[in-house]
Order: sequence, then structure tokens, then C-alpha cells
Amino acid sequence: MAKLIAEIGCNHKGDMDIAKEMISIAGKFIKADIVKFQKRNNRELLTEEEYNSPHPNSAQSYGPTYGEHREFLEFDMDQHRQLQKWCAECGVLYSSSVWDLTSARQMIDIAPALIKIPSAVNQNKPVLLELIQNYPGEIHVSLGMTTPEDIDKIVSLFEDHSRNRDLVIYACTSGYPVKFEEICLLEISKYRKKYASRVKAIGFSGHHLGIAADIAALTLGAEFIERHYTLDRTWKGTDHAASLEPDGLRRLCRDMSNVTKALQDKKNALLEVEQKTFDKLKAKNVHWD
Repeated sequence: MAKLIAEIGCNHKGDMDIAKEMISIAGKFIKADIVKFQKRNNRELLTEEEYNSPHPNSAQSYGPTYGEHREFLEFDMDQHRQLQKWCAECGVLYSSSVWDLTSARQMIDIAPALIKIPSAVNQNKPVLLELIQNYPGEIHVSLGMTTPEDIDKIVSLFEDHSRNRDLVIYACTSGYPVKFEEICLLEISKYRKKYASRVKAIGFSGHHLGIAADIAALTLGAEFIERHYTLDRTWKGTDHAASLEPDGLRRLCRDMSNVTKALQDKKNALLEVEQKTFDKLKAKNVHWD
């Protein structure tokens, strides 16, 4: 069965109590496989001008400048170690995205279940190489905002270092939220045809509404389904509108399990349930002579 990743990201609003509650719900109620946070070094990511500029949408900001907004939502490494412990207690794997070289090194140090490269960073070769050379676990890479030529470069980089069997690539459209006609699920089929023999797995990272597209992604062969997750879609912050609330993510997990059970060939020409129906309704109507 495909694994479900509940991406908390920064939907915890910078509050460890909210993060703890979200971990508990993800593990015990939703039954997700993995919870994902993110790590950023904002001074490394942003220029001085970007750091000190107002947030482009002031109503969604947690600080007077964009840099202060991002710092408000950032957990330090001691907090991430605590998040990792809470995940273990709740029976869900801890993971994180990394947005820069410093964050990659910090995450390597605490050895999460997987480390994710977001679409915005997937062409940052120093970050990719830091993980390739120093992190022995799975490296997951989203491919939003990335041309086919650059996807080839990413996969080839992993192959050049014999790490492609630890690489999971994700079909993704980078928008929050995206319309259904922008999801482009058939990218999964393209990736499977071109890369299935070269990487560990193909995943799907969705920023859409509802859960129908995720089930379609599963049937197309996605082995990881990643969705943003929030306790309240009306909360302040740009990711909440493209996130699922707990019951939506729970229903997705349930449907993934049920659809996986359904995705199989018949083991016998007539299943046991069919034999009973055959005897009752069809046996007397078989006349080939």
C-alpha cells in the first residue's frame, strides 16, 4: 500500500502544543504513516532586503517583516528532536523538508525517517550533494516548477553517486491551492515509464482540494501520497487553504487502504463469493449447446 505523509510544514503556527496535537491526531486518529515538518535557515535563504520587506500578504503574516514572519514559524533543533520523540510515541514516522545547506546538515544530524527536498530547492546542487554524500536514508524530491531536462539532471546526479535507489521523486504542481485541471496526474505515468527502473519510487504531492485526485494518483502507481494537513483551514497562513483537516485526511487514509485492497486480479476464475451467486442465479442458465 502507498504510504500517506501528513505534511504539517508550518501549519503549527509556531506553537509546539499545536504541533504535538497534530502529531497525536496524525498517528492515532488519521493513521498516517509519516508526519513531515520543515526546516529553514531564514538568514541563509533570504537576502537582507527580502528579510526586512513586508509579507506580500499582510493578513497572513505572523510578523511585521517577511523574515520575522518566517522566524516566528521556525522551530529550532531541540524542538525538532522533541517533535521526533512525540512522533515515535504516537506511532508515526518523523520527517522534514530542508530548504538550505545549514538545515540539511542539521537534519542529517538527527537522522529522520526521510528527508525531503521541496520543489523550490530541487536544483540547489550543494544541498542535493550534502544529502547524497552524508545522509544514508531515503531522499524525497518534489518536481514542481521543474522542466523535463532538469528532472533528468536531478536523477542523473543521484545515479552518478550511486544513490538513485534511495531517491523518491514526486509529481507535483506548485500552487496553493491548484485547480483540478492543473494537477496533471498523468505526470505520474510519465515518471513511472521513464524512471521506475532508475529510482526507488514515484510519489505524488498534492496542493488541491478534496481527496479524489489522491486516490487517482494511487491507482496510477504513486507509492507515497503527501498532503498538507491543518487543524483548521481558516487559520492564518498561506498553506492552510490547500490543506486537509483531520477528518479529510482520515478519510483519505481509509480510502487508500480500501482502494489498495481492490486493486488486484481475481485469484480464481470464480471467487468464492461468485460461486455462491453462480449456484443461485446462473448455473441453470448456462446453455452452450
